[in-house]
Amino acid sequence: MRMRHRPNLAPRMEKCAAVQIREPKEVRGKWKTEFSDYEQLWLEIGCGKGRFTAGTAEANPRVMLLALEKIADAMIKGMELVCEKGIENVRFMEIDALELREMFEPGEIDRIFLNFCDPWPKSRDAKHRLTAPGFLRSYADVLPTDGEIHFKTDNRPLFDWSLEQLEAEGWKIRELTNDLHEKGPVGIMTDYEAKFHAQGIHINRLVAVKTEATKSGKDGIPPRLYDSALSDARGKDQKP
Repeated sequence: MRMRHRPNLAPRMEKCAAVQIREPKEVRGKWKTEFSDYEQLWLEIGCGKGRFTAGTAEANPRVMLLALEKIADAMIKGMELVCEKGIENVRFMEIDALELREMFEPGEIDRIFLNFCDPWPKSRDAKHRLTAPGFLRSYADVLPTDGEIHFKTDNRPLFDWSLEQLEAEGWKIRELTNDLHEKGPVGIMTDYEAKFHAQGIHINRLVAVKTEATKSGKDGIPPRLYDSALSDARGKDQKP
């Protein structure tokens, strides 16, 4: 679905220029120096309207959170929210996740968040899923050993498929649940997550840790994906 163009985008972006990095590729290899006042650098891929972004940054003031979004019309709401709240430890970047290796040197990012990404349900589109092997190897390239991926989705088939890819690529699964909020809300929710939770839809979550056995770019092109179609389980057999 085509996103509706937000009015007055350019001036709104300009007002929030202090929290945007316009040329992230120029900072490659210098992130730790650029943000030396912070203990870690975390990356959120697909920040949307920024509810999770703002909440996570507020809860972790010693961390610099880099929020990546390839569509400025989606990102501007998050930028305005962060500016309105006066949150200083967030920077937004308008760029595609396919370009991660061009933005970061190995080990520059300590943690990656993937929240409610597009499931790309057709088998021919599986390579576009943010948990496909090609993406997982780029994450491994920018994370250090013991670096983490935090992944949440309401789509159970996508979650199960992603778990298979992570294990096949050598990631260690440290946390896993198919009903994150079973005993009450846990952690910072995204807008989608809050809506789905209110509807009684279960939220799947895992934490994957990079190990010495995790495959990365040096292991070559990942195997081609076959028979990877997903059904959409949203709301089906997930309610208590």
